[in-house]
Amino acid sequence: MEKFHSGYVSLIGRPNVGKSTLLNTILGEKVAIVTPKPQTTRNRIIGVKTLPEAQIVLIDTPGIHKPKHKLGELMVREARGSVRDVDLILFMVEPEEPGSGDRFIIEILKELKKPVFLIINKIDTLKKPEVLPVIDAYSKLYLFKEIIPVSALTGDGIDILLKAILSYLPEGPRYYPDDLVTDQLERFMAAEIVREKIMEQTEEEIPYSIATEVISWTEREDGVIFIHVNIYVEREGQKGIIIGKDGLKLKKIGTDARLEIERLLGTKVFLELWVKIKKDWRSNERILRELGFK
Repeated sequence: MEKFHSGYVSLIGRPNVGKSTLLNTILGEKVAIVTPKPQTTRNRIIGVKTLPEAQIVLIDTPGIHKPKHKLGELMVREARGSVRDVDLILFMVEPEEPGSGDRFIIEILKELKKPVFLIINKIDTLKKPEVLPVIDAYSKLYLFKEIIPVSALTGDGIDILLKAILSYLPEGPRYYPDDLVTDQLERFMAAEIVREKIMEQTEEEIPYSIATEVISWTEREDGVIFIHVNIYVEREGQKGIIIGKDGLKLKKIGTDARLEIERLLGTKVFLELWVKIKKDWRSNERILRELGFK
């Protein structure tokens, strides 16, 4: 009888390199919100891939960047903390020469003494020979255990990546039930979906100035769920932008979010959104704690 393997695998990299897209693609399910904007992921998110012979526990982390406020500091701390006790690290980059942000992360990796794969994402955006100089440039900076080009968007290279991950996992137990895909609570995922839809509908500073929080969650006997979500902004002007003329933008955000939450929960949902001001919440430790940031 073959022995079972399991382990924790951390996804790290700069903002917007595609870590959350990779997580969703590997799992075959959306457990992390994805937008074209950097710094979308704010919390550590665990995804579980259970195979007949192994269980891979993937940890998606906020992008490592130079923080401009207390929220940014907490995000970077979360990302750096996630790599301490894992069995394997996937360092994801874009298909271009390493920049200062990538070099900074490599210096962190050198201190950890953990096996590291270099994952070159977005190879669907260039011809295959064009990735060779990227591989060469990174190989000179760090001795990666594996270098695997992938497209998290199309799934190209994912089977190769999974096979390589399995070869590095130690023998171990099933940490989670076979049917569990994420440790995220439905309330958290509903709030994240609302935030995703706001990020899709807004530009410039607005997407980064908002936070979402589920205030109430009531399920009726017929299965219909009533969800009340507060949307927090830092200034009065931002509130007006999210609500939009005659409330149309907020209505659009609510409709898009409700439809996705219904797909997630498999039942009818009534979603109520309120926009409120929490002045400079990203720099206020008390408010950040209240919103679940540690």
